Amino acid sequence: MIAGREILSSRKAKAVVAATIVVVLAGAAAWWSWRNKDVCRSCVEYRMEGAEEIPTAIAVAPDGAVWVSIDAARSLGLLRNGKLERISIGRRTPEPVGLGVDGDGNAWLANPATVSILRITRSGEVTETALDTPIARLGRLAVGGDGSVWFAESTAYSFSRILGGKLTRHAISVVRGGPYGVAVSTDGTAWGTLQSGNKLVRITADGKITEMEIPTRAGTPTDVAVAPDGSVWVLEFRANKVAHFHDGKFDEFDVGGDFAGLSGLTIAKDGSIWFGLLRRSALGCIKDGKMSTLKLPRPDARPYTLAADQSGNVWYADISGVVGKVPESVVKSR
Repeated sequence: MIAGREILSSRKAKAVVAATIVVVLAGAAAWWSWRNKDVCRSCVEYRMEGAEEIPTAIAVAPDGAVWVSIDAARSLGLLRNGKLERISIGRRTPEPVGLGVDGDGNAWLANPATVSILRITRSGEVTETALDTPIARLGRLAVGGDGSVWFAESTAYSFSRILGGKLTRHAISVVRGGPYGVAVSTDGTAWGTLQSGNKLVRITADGKITEMEIPTRAGTPTDVAVAPDGSVWVLEFRANKVAHFHDGKFDEFDVGGDFAGLSGLTIAKDGSIWFGLLRRSALGCIKDGKMSTLKLPRPDARPYTLAADQSGNVWYADISGVVGKVPESVVKSR
């Protein structure tokens, strides 16, 4: 009987060990599946030619051509027909974070090196509007439907506009504001952010300025985007939040976890909100009030600026040396 019990105990022990192995393997498989389920395997990426080339800002033309600014370079990148070309702009451009595209497909670049705003055609023709200041610290740039070019101009404490060749400045109320983000709605209203001032700024077509406090103290608002319904989305860099301004009030979405390094903001064709998570090698998405994360194909990815095209794709300028595209099928599936 004792021997029988020992055999039975041995069989039970083996069964327990086998069951444990199955559980462990199943758990490992589940963990691996969870870890990789949100990786964008169908993302398309184009690596810059030189290791020193850093794509900084990105903007998409109406026909789908993609313009990219390159830090400290003498050219812009132009991606069309699957090929990343170079369009010369003459002088090197440090920290070219302000880039937009007009209705004709021309690029507009805020260039602190020349203290001017450049207009660049696809054929390489460059014209500039001088800012008439000794130096320039320039933030983001956006082009309105009427062809107006808006840009954040910290050295002039202004959100400035070029229209018909004329430069108009809209000064903020406090010197410590720190203009950075800028966007233009379909009705011609311009929206901007004050980083150190912690405010969202609205500038109507007739030039009236309203400044609104961001709910989270010292949230450091940076990029801004306007939805088709007129509501406004803002990244809060230090607060690790995304703010939504609509019907005269703010809502906030907490990204959660450790500091994510929010940077770059765009609204896709389906209305979903996309932004970069620099420190997580990923993109964030808010759709129907829910937030999700899409991991980029490389663990060293650093998405800095985003743009959406009319086909439903989302593009990103990755400062690790890549220009990437999230296909419309992935965007819709979020």
